[in-house]
Amino acid sequence: MDINRLRSIKLRHLSAFVETVRCGSLKAAAERIHLTQSAISKTIKDLEATLGVVLLKRDRGGIDLTREGAVFLQFAEQGLASVNHGLASLDALTSGQQTPIRIGALPSVAADFLPEVMLRFSELSPTTPISVEDGRIGALVDRLRSGALDLVLGRMGRPETMTGLSFTQLYAEQVVFVAAADHPLAAERNLQRLETSLILYPPEGAAIRPLVDRFTISQGIADWPNKLETVSGAFGRAMTLGPSKAIWIISQGVVAGDIASGRLVRLPIDTSSMAGPVGVMARSEEDPTPAMRLFRQALLTTAQAKSS
Repeated sequence: MDINRLRSIKLRHLSAFVETVRCGSLKAAAERIHLTQSAISKTIKDLEATLGVVLLKRDRGGIDLTREGAVFLQFAEQGLASVNHGLASLDALTSGQQTPIRIGALPSVAADFLPEVMLRFSELSPTTPISVEDGRIGALVDRLRSGALDLVLGRMGRPETMTGLSFTQLYAEQVVFVAAADHPLAAERNLQRLETSLILYPPEGAAIRPLVDRFTISQGIADWPNKLETVSGAFGRAMTLGPSKAIWIISQGVVAGDIASGRLVRLPIDTSSMAGPVGVMARSEEDPTPAMRLFRQALLTTAQAKSS
């Protein structure tokens, strides 16, 4: 190990590099971390000079990672995440509070699986504070990498997005077509017949979008003539149960309670090909705290009960 080179690398170097990659441009990164564009450019050049490699290619269209930059990025992200986690732990120690567990979850997991996990975890570790936020998988994974979240529960991302992360499968979840119980097509099995209805479709970036795209194309539908893109639970319920009478393509976990209560019904369309693994994602190199181990135990116990 080159000790002199290691001592030359500062947190400001890593922060400037990582934020520039995440934002896609020097200007946006400079605004986010409150530096001038020239200052952040110089910081990255200093880092490149220390490492002896070019990390970023810069042009008027923005920035692109070099091969060396892609390799260094995952370790830079892990280093910043570890420091953030250490600061949070120190704050908790000095204040006499336990370190909180910060969870990110896809809406389907937050609605159908996570509440039971919380009940089990509260029995194992009743004094450990937990925060939960939901959102799209890409945004949650970015927050996991930065150290703002400790775990993310959801569908595994594309291989290129999983570098430096571990994934442990918990259960498999299907995507379903649902509608109001009194919808005239609530018992329809033929996908082609649904083209006359308003379809609520997952947007770009949603974890289930590639699965739904492949499924509809395999059924002979290149695109829906009357489509509205959303994964919002509140908006989806308003559009399916209200005057619009939309048909909603959504992860089953989001609407499990609505189906159980009879407010929504699942159309009898075979969507088994859209089933996908749901699991827990974490930073690969991070050693879990005792509380985190108990939370993982609650996750696995709940998943086993769900599958039985």
